[in-house]
Amino acid sequence: MAIKPHKRSRCAVMLPLLLAALSAGCSSTDSKCKVDTSYNPSINAGAFVAAVTNPLFPLQPGTVFVYAEGEDTVEVTVLAEKKTILGVSCTIVHDVLRSGTEVIEDTYDWFAQDTAGAVWYFGEDTKEMSGGHVVSTKGSWEAGVDGAQPGILIPSHPSVGQQYRQEYYACVAEDMGEVLDLNASADVPFGTFTNCLRTRDFTPLEPDVNENKYYFPGIGPLLTVDLTNGTREELVRVTVPTVSLPKGSSSKDGC
Repeated sequence: MAIKPHKRSRCAVMLPLLLAALSAGCSSTDSKCKVDTSYNPSINAGAFVAAVTNPLFPLQPGTVFVYAEGEDTVEVTVLAEKKTILGVSCTIVHDVLRSGTEVIEDTYDWFAQDTAGAVWYFGEDTKEMSGGHVVSTKGSWEAGVDGAQPGILIPSHPSVGQQYRQEYYACVAEDMGEVLDLNASADVPFGTFTNCLRTRDFTPLEPDVNENKYYFPGIGPLLTVDLTNGTREELVRVTVPTVSLPKGSSSKDGC
């Protein structure tokens, strides 16, 4: 998904059973996994603000983002409802992946912003669908449950070369980010943009998986490029509660 860490195949294993699962060879990826006990961010609810307003990832309730990748579309809606995780009031984002007209994934993501401006990712409730029925909930996780930890999606002050964990559920969800460029350009159906943040998303669980993501101030995620096969998930349309922003081709500059 364009608005959160990339999806990857995951083995359904609970952390208390981790060692048993590893020894049983749950997957070739998990068998090589090492638990990072040093990662344990201190979460103080008082250090978080009520709304996610970081210009690179603004989450105004009622906003709808639509992305396209070939025949697939992703509709991302920022909800007014909140979910409290580890004492932090998180903004709920609902994203629906369709192949043609069929829903193939239905997910709720949870984000919050700290007082320094960093956007944190607190987990997701995801359902893979087939024929209107739930076939899997693999990939779901929540910070504070079974040892899962939140991570940073957008640093407060991105700097080139900066690396950070976006999530941490040992051997299940270990996406990381790296800042590559603060002045990148992106051309998507919604428009042409300059002065974008460009990042690399990757995971030690799947070393061959790499994505570039582009963020524009005032809008958020514009583009995701899979560096393995070149596929692009592009922003097509943004609708805010008071006005629908049409797609365009004129150049837009960030700040």
